[in-house]
Amino acid sequence: MAAAKTPAAPADTPHGATIALLQQHSLTTLVQRELQRQIVTGVLAAGAKLNEADVATQLRVSRGPVREAFRALEQSGLVRTEKNRGVYVRQLSLAEADEIYEVRAALDGMIGRLAAQRIRPAQLQQLREIIKRMQPAGRARDVEAYFPLNLQFHDLLAEAAGNGALLAHYRRIVDELTLFRHETLARNAAHIPVSTKAHEAIVNAVAKGDAVRAERLLFEHVIDSRARLHAALREPSALSAPATRATRLRRAPA
Repeated sequence: MAAAKTPAAPADTPHGATIALLQQHSLTTLVQRELQRQIVTGVLAAGAKLNEADVATQLRVSRGPVREAFRALEQSGLVRTEKNRGVYVRQLSLAEADEIYEVRAALDGMIGRLAAQRIRPAQLQQLREIIKRMQPAGRARDVEAYFPLNLQFHDLLAEAAGNGALLAHYRRIVDELTLFRHETLARNAAHIPVSTKAHEAIVNAVAKGDAVRAERLLFEHVIDSRARLHAALREPSALSAPATRATRLRRAPA
């Protein structure tokens, strides 16, 4: 004889209210993650308007979790709310991107230094496996295959630094720059094999525990990425963000 199912607690009871709250939070998190995925992969382009009702219909949820997800995405810097106009995927100017690259260069340098001191063997093996997958993608100049591997590589390295606060700040910075980085890579596909070599050098420095070299290589890697962004923006059909003039960031001494 089948066991009887426990009836769901009514929402107007304390227990039911708790369950409803947990369900709401869970849905909000799922909606936030899906919208974040669409933004960082370019499905939702910079400047795109997000309609609360449309998103709710698309994801088959009520509008409440969508509204909360919009707030969370705004706090993380991925969307902006314009009064009386709505919610839009954030669109960075070149000047804003330059400032974020400066911060990311500093964070990446710290990540390299700490990872060289703290990385675990399993994490090092994972980095080497990602490099192996990067190599054929690089030879093929396959941006769509290479880009997620690049994100995975740097996120794993940030985890290997063993500092939760650093990881959280790093991930926010990465999310803000992702659309710029994807477009930069797409317009500099010939550079992908060079980028792969740079990743290999970083892993070698981390594996040897050479904190000074790992810090320098990662800082320069970010600065090189920023320089490629500027080169891409000089093309007539470059990024959609306005090409405002920005101060050059000096390369750190070797």
